[in-house]
Amino acid sequence: MPINRDFWSGRRVFLTGHTGFKGSWLSLWLQALGADTSGYSLPPPTDPNLFELGRVSSGMTSVVGDVRDFEFLKRTLAEKKPEIIIHLAAQSVVRYSYSHPLETYSTNVMGTANLLEAVRQLELSCAIVNVTSDKCYENKNSVCGYRESDTLGGHDPYSNSKACAELVMAGFRESYFNPSNNGRNRVVVASGRAGNVIGGGDFTQDQLVPDIMRAFIKGEAVRVRNPGAVRPWQFVLEPLHGYLVLAEHLLLRGFEFAESWNFGPVDEDALQVSSIVRQLSALWGSGAGWTDDGGIHPHEAQFLKLDISKARSRLGWGPKMRLSQAAEWVVEWYKAYQAGEDVREIIKAQILRYESLPAGIYG
Repeated sequence: MPINRDFWSGRRVFLTGHTGFKGSWLSLWLQALGADTSGYSLPPPTDPNLFELGRVSSGMTSVVGDVRDFEFLKRTLAEKKPEIIIHLAAQSVVRYSYSHPLETYSTNVMGTANLLEAVRQLELSCAIVNVTSDKCYENKNSVCGYRESDTLGGHDPYSNSKACAELVMAGFRESYFNPSNNGRNRVVVASGRAGNVIGGGDFTQDQLVPDIMRAFIKGEAVRVRNPGAVRPWQFVLEPLHGYLVLAEHLLLRGFEFAESWNFGPVDEDALQVSSIVRQLSALWGSGAGWTDDGGIHPHEAQFLKLDISKARSRLGWGPKMRLSQAAEWVVEWYKAYQAGEDVREIIKAQILRYESLPAGIYG
């Protein structure tokens, strides 16, 4: 399903976590679509960061705030009166969650509860897309892709907290936002579960592609842990496209889409870590190399894949890009960054290129 520019033009959209990697990309896309975009987030989590490099705040209202601060979040929502909320704010790193479990749970679980409770108390009329993770499923290392109806779980604090956030959302939806329970219902809420996203401007610590790019820029070999682990790799615009399509369906068609949705790549792009390392190394060229870390690390799932048939059939969404093309766009961005080019313009150009790709040709 292509992006409906007429729908987004002038639409009041509220993003939490807009200073992060995915939030910055989505903010720039919404600005390009003409949306009246407001963001609520902590300061950018890394230095350098895409939010500042891409001058993201120049085309939107940017509010520094913590989703754990209920009163300030509520006041900000009351002022902005959004028609659509996309909840991205999260502690999103598995390894970090092992050493900071309380921060992870308070942000990912109570942050979600605070947002939904603020919307309930304010009696806003809006559609909410709650962004969780492919890691919210109880991982059984199955070769089959997980479906939205599969059991939630999560071994590590991050994955488990995202499963908890799904349950919080479901509880609010059934208790307060279900039209069968409350005839005054004006809120529709759904979740988007995406795979491992890659794209330019990600400087997160302990994440594969940012670690690779940092090493290559320095001319060093990157040390890779779990090279045999399988993940559903996808370009960052793929799930963001899914969130936008889902938000449009929620606002226009209501409760029939108030469910959970997987946004992942085609099965062939659920590949081993070593495969994407090799692709990026070949594209980077001189100075690129990698070695197996071989150390002892906290538990991470060895196999993870998503079934996206529901989003294909009911939302008309499907992936536009193969991983090989996504890797090319990633290297393009980081080489432009290394050369001191205007990376905001690179992102704008990639967004336009992505929109021009045929819809869901690989879905």
